[in-house]
Amino acid sequence: MPGSLRARLYNSAVAEEHMDVAAVLAKLNTALRLQYRSALQYTLTSDAPAGREDRLARRPSTAVAELDWTGDPAKAVQWLIETESEAVAALKDVISDTGQEGRSEALEHLIMRKQHQVDFLIRARREP
Repeated sequence: MPGSLRARLYNSAVAEEHMDVAAVLAKLNTALRLQYRSALQYTLTSDAPAGREDRLARRPSTAVAELDWTGDPAKAVQWLIETESEAVAALKDVISDTGQEGRSEALEHLIMRKQHQVDFLIRARREP
């Protein structure tokens, strides 16, 4: 029955449940900040598995470069191109200090993969 007490109470309760958008966004942003940390922490932790004490003695940087967000897809892709290009340049700068050791080959592969990502972003960028 549409006019039943149960239906009226349900409709009344539903009508009173309004989302506090500002509170939801603030709490989601707190959770998002922690999710960013989580992703980075997993990356740092993955380099310190059991039996790899030699790597534990070297403390990697935990500083994070600037992040940005925009709702404009063209600006977002351009930001990615710029920041990934900056990362490629920083990695290339390391090459001169690696000498001719085979271990430097992994760095060169990383640079190539990142450069492929930049190249893809440049091709994907929608420009007239």
